[in-house]
Amino acid sequence: MMRFTNERDETTGDEFWLVTHTPVFTLGQAGKEEHLLEPGTIPVIKSDRGGQVTYHGPGQPIIYLLLDLRRLKIGVRDLVSVIENSIIQLLDSYQIAARARQDAPGVYVGSSKIASLGLRVRKGCSYHGLSFNWSMDLEPYRRINVCGYPGLAVTQLADLVGQTPDEQQVFEQLVNCLIEQLGYTDPRN
Repeated sequence: MMRFTNERDETTGDEFWLVTHTPVFTLGQAGKEEHLLEPGTIPVIKSDRGGQVTYHGPGQPIIYLLLDLRRLKIGVRDLVSVIENSIIQLLDSYQIAARARQDAPGVYVGSSKIASLGLRVRKGCSYHGLSFNWSMDLEPYRRINVCGYPGLAVTQLADLVGQTPDEQQVFEQLVNCLIEQLGYTDPRN
């Protein structure tokens, strides 16, 4: 992501990278070791994204957004809102009421977090992105203060809908929501 961002110019197209990770805790730039309560055998990786500590693992779609914010004519706060609104739009399609919080970026269902985000902007371009709890083992979240908040509960889509929606379908739905929220008219550009 860093190399792509450092090498891009005004003609480089925006990209979404869709991935899943093996179990890992990541500490953002502001990450404090004190929020790692009992990582055990799960590796801890320092990252240059914003935010504190989070967990990534199988069953959690991650979308890295490599965007030229200048070309899109949006700022970082606007991008945060686009990401949050895209996740809220996705959850609405499952009849799940969700919301963003001003004091803690991400998306929440009730008081539980279902999606996290962490970004980095360099040369007017973003990288890193969002993670969405689809259908995963939530136990590792008990080993950290999620996003630096002691006692913050997490949830996932599979538990909220009582079944496990197709992961590829969830990825596609979320990408389509992002494309719509960003105002792309031709997603190939």
